[in-house]
Amino acid sequence: MTGAPAFTISRSTAETAQPVVEADWPRSQGTSQLTIFCDLDGPLIDVSQRYYKTYQLALAETQAHMQAQGGTASLTPLDLAQFWSMKQSKRPDIEIAYLSGLSGPWIDCFMQQVQAIVNQPLLLQEDRLQPGVHQALEHLLNQGAQLAVVTLRCQDQVEQVLYQHQLARYFRLVRGTDDTQAAYKNYAVCKQALIQDAINAMGLTHYEQIWMIGDTEADVLAAQSMKIKTIALTCGMRNYAFLHSLRPTSIQSNLPTAVRDLVVAP
Repeated sequence: MTGAPAFTISRSTAETAQPVVEADWPRSQGTSQLTIFCDLDGPLIDVSQRYYKTYQLALAETQAHMQAQGGTASLTPLDLAQFWSMKQSKRPDIEIAYLSGLSGPWIDCFMQQVQAIVNQPLLLQEDRLQPGVHQALEHLLNQGAQLAVVTLRCQDQVEQVLYQHQLARYFRLVRGTDDTQAAYKNYAVCKQALIQDAINAMGLTHYEQIWMIGDTEADVLAAQSMKIKTIALTCGMRNYAFLHSLRPTSIQSNLPTAVRDLVVAP
């Protein structure tokens, strides 16, 4: 991708004196060990309620601005199912705004509101743990895999989420960014840099033993460009049809089914 903004990789890993994971960690079995890179939002965390709440608040704020300037505001908010279906189909926010009754400069106003509030602490509380995540991660560890989180989310947010949901102990390494908007913008070039940085940090050389589990084009395209096998999940930001067009190694409905696929994979 071109035109993507510069960003800074944040580091929280077992390579530092005090890694994020301060729990018993199985000793490395060498660089040929099965390694799973997992995205945060989608595979581990359900963000649908946060994104929908962001949409509702941004629409209400835009309506208030319209009324304050003497305009008429006959809006038709989408319900959660309609909104999330559009997000999973990667329909642009501009189209979502238009279908909600906005036009002209008010679409820009709406977009500005969305980007301003989507990562605010109050809205981050809307995120929920995906079902079966703990059991799935535990199973991977029991199979001898080493796990890492590789996400476009801001590093501070990532660590907070992992500790909040008691997930930190599963991961040997965590890679996030210093850009609070990177996850929302979903740049594949940023994800590729994060994956490469994680590979370097963990001293990995056997790429055939690495899998990327994600839910968007950023995950799939970044991993594919590095010849890494991919599992795309439909429980996150993209639906089956969109993910199928990217031709990942496998498409699964959620992390538990992905883990079963990994365990039987050659």
